[in-house]
This record gives sequence, structure tokens and C-alpha cells, in this order.
Amino acid sequence: MIRIGKISYWHVHAWDYTKQAQEHPEAEIVAVWDENPERGKEAADKQGVTFYASLDEMLAQDDIDAVIVDAPTRMHREVILKAAAAGKHIFTEKVLAPTLQEVNEILNAVNENKVKLTVSLPRLNDGYTLAIRDILEQELLGKVTLVRVRLSHNGATAGWLPEHFYSLEDCLGGALIDLGCHPMYLTRLFLQQEPVEVNAEFGFVTGKEVEDNAVATLSTPSGAVGIVEAGFVNNFSPFCIEVHGTDGTILYGTPNEKLLIRTTRKEEFKNDWVELPVAEARESAFQQWIGHIQEDTNADENLAFAVELTKLMEAANQSAREHRGVRLSDLQA
Repeated sequence: MIRIGKISYWHVHAWDYTKQAQEHPEAEIVAVWDENPERGKEAADKQGVTFYASLDEMLAQDDIDAVIVDAPTRMHREVILKAAAAGKHIFTEKVLAPTLQEVNEILNAVNENKVKLTVSLPRLNDGYTLAIRDILEQELLGKVTLVRVRLSHNGATAGWLPEHFYSLEDCLGGALIDLGCHPMYLTRLFLQQEPVEVNAEFGFVTGKEVEDNAVATLSTPSGAVGIVEAGFVNNFSPFCIEVHGTDGTILYGTPNEKLLIRTTRKEEFKNDWVELPVAEARESAFQQWIGHIQEDTNADENLAFAVELTKLMEAANQSAREHRGVRLSDLQA
């Protein structure tokens, strides 16, 4: 049994990961620490586990094997480095950290202390993602020319996002670094090559100190372009994916949850749009993490995309601040 200490209930998905731990036959939450002691004690009491006022004290416990991190983004480096130094395996909400420099510090600490790290990038494991990857591996679209992924909700206009999600100090950004993580790593995946430069534009529809409306474009060495869209201010905006190539196109979620293809590369897909089956989702990032701990394996693909995600987010935030394109090669490692 893997005994888990929960680091914070700040994030809106904190209870989702708690539920995943509770439902996993090889995991259990045995302790809680929170930078907000009142919130942390309430969460610990609800589960009947120990609340620690001191993170260092919780991490010093020999009967805790691992931690789940849902602390504010600004605290990721601090708490993850402490957990790694204490020899605890780590599952964390995205982003791993807001800058490449911090990510490299974390990865070095994880490697030095031989702990297993996995980042919650859930849409990498969804069936439509697996199906699209398979289509691209078959080269059914020819050369990829454009990828567009959009994810948006009405959390800011309908008032259901917690107020602390609009704190620039805690979140280090708004719609893009939170919700936009998912279209960002999917766009990077479907482009099949590392972007060269990022240009981002942020909108402030509700007047918060963080953006609630965002677009980032990714340029690549081949000339393909990625478009990442995210927002907190849209009521009926469907999650959608477009992948265009020289010989065909894939559409998903425009607006129905159907995967459509049209391409000249196969006769049966040439004359009209054809619906393709969506693959079964593979096991979740949390389940994969437990497996890595048990089998002494590493989340190589997951961490590679986590690093890429941070690089793209750091570049996008800098681009929006400075109103210019930011090359990934210029980021400080």
C-alpha cells in the first residue's frame, strides 16, 4: 500500500485526486498539509487522517511514501523540492513549474533522490488523443500544416471559479497557464515537432489581474503553425481539435464529440467526411504514477511533455507581457 500525504487543497482538482487515491486499491491518503491551516484541517478531518501544521514535519514521517501536490503554482518548486529531498514520490497538478529553470531544478532533485514524479496531463491519455496520434503515425494527413486546440468555460463570467484563481501572485497567470495547459500540450503533441517561437495575446474581459481570454501561436521549423485558445468567459464554447495537413484534415468536437476525417490518402476517406471510432482511454496519469512507483519505472513521456509545457507557457507569458515573439531557445535553463 502506497501511503500518501496530501500537499494542499488550493486547486479546484484537489478533491478529484483525493478521490482517485481513495478508489485505488494500492493507495491511501494518510495525512494532509495545507498552506491554509483551516482548509487543511477541514480536509483532514473529513477524511479522518492527520493534519500537519508543518510541511517539514509531514515529510519527515517514515510512514508516508508519496505526496500529491495541489498547492498554488508559485509554491510548486518549494514543496516539490522538499518532497524529493525527503524521498517521497510526487504526483502534481500542472504546470510542473512556471519556468524552465525551476523545472530543471525539480528534475535534478527527483533524479538525485530517485523518486517517481508524474504530472497530471490527463488529456494525453484520452481516447480521441490516442486515435489522432494513430492517424498521424499513419501519415494519413500528409505533412501537418496547422493544429488548433480550444478549451474554454464560463468560470469567470458565471462566478464558479474560486477567487484565488485570479491571483497573479499565486497562479502566475490566468486562463492560459490553467485551462490552457491542456490545449497547449495537445497542440505540441499533434505538431510532432518542437516549436521555435511563441506569440501570445491576452484579454481581460472581466477586469481581473490575470487574463481570462487567451490565444497563443506556435511556429515550427517546418512551417506548420499551432494555435492554442483558452478562456474563462465563454458559455457554450466546445472543446475542439483541428489537425490540418497537405492531404487531409481531422476534426474533433466541432461541436459534437465525434472524430471526423477527410483525406486523399485513403479512397474511403476521399469524397466525404467519415466518422472514426474513438479509442479507449488508457489508464490515468495517477494510475500510471502508482505503477511507476510499484514497478520502479519512470514517466518518461509524461515528463517530456511536462517540460515542453513549461517552456511554452513561460514563452507565452513573456510574449504577452512584452508584446513580441519569444524563441524557446532564449529561455534560461
